[in-house]
Amino acid sequence: MMMKLERQEEENAAGNGELCRIVEVAPQQRQLKLSFSGQRYEGGGGDELFTPPLNFAMVDNGIYRSGFPDSTNFSFLQTLNLRSIIYLCPEPYPDANVEFLRANGIQLFQFGIEGYKEPFVNIPEDKIRDALKVAIDVKNHPVLIHCKRGKHRTGCLVGCFRKLQRWCLASVFEEYQRFAAAKARVSDQRFMELFDVSCFKNLPKPLSVSKR
Repeated sequence: MMMKLERQEEENAAGNGELCRIVEVAPQQRQLKLSFSGQRYEGGGGDELFTPPLNFAMVDNGIYRSGFPDSTNFSFLQTLNLRSIIYLCPEPYPDANVEFLRANGIQLFQFGIEGYKEPFVNIPEDKIRDALKVAIDVKNHPVLIHCKRGKHRTGCLVGCFRKLQRWCLASVFEEYQRFAAAKARVSDQRFMELFDVSCFKNLPKPLSVSKR
């Protein structure tokens, strides 16, 4: 707890000076200490441990990305106060995850994109475009974007989001490769390069536009 100490001189009944201490105790707000280099996140009290999903990171204000979260990640996700989740896989959402969403009032947006491997990768532009519209709509924030590993499908969506922010392609590819690592795909980067953002003319005002 944080304590604020103040000193005040008061006269007692006999007229002698007496030094009084007034102690005001302010409750400490709950804080979450984040360290992306580690696998565990510590709560402000030091007695709570949170486990983020695989490849978790903050994309922008109110927008996060990760791999598929499971029950061990739920307490961490609660600290984000999520309003929605964008799920980029075609498989049904597990019952435990659906129950977590229901209990926390989180809306699920599913855009089923198959996880093909090169050279047979087929990224449906219409689904990426629809998912991007959900991602940039501040009414859905805070929002978590995820697929299975948080690498390819999530990486493509985030890469297209970066183009909206007017990032140069070199920076878009660098971020994608940082998450995909040895699994980086030329086809994904080609998709991001050719993705047309001209139809997104009226961007929400809270969307930060930063060039890199």
